[in-house]
Amino acid sequence: MVCIGCLLPLFLIPVVNALPLLFSFILSKVYRLFGWEYKKPERVPPACPYKPVTNKNNDEKMKQRL
Repeated sequence: MVCIGCLLPLFLIPVVNALPLLFSFILSKVYRLFGWEYKKPERVPPACPYKPVTNKNNDEKMKQRL
């Protein structure tokens, strides 16, 4: 048997991912009530969080070769 606390993250991830879409949908409805135009903000493309560290020794060796 699996505890409910262990399954909770599986159900929270899709909800958290849908929050920006839900927020913009609600805001567009509120703006429409007031007669304003709502423009969706541009979403930033996903970026890789891992950035490999450049090794200075390799950079110096490459410069010496050239």
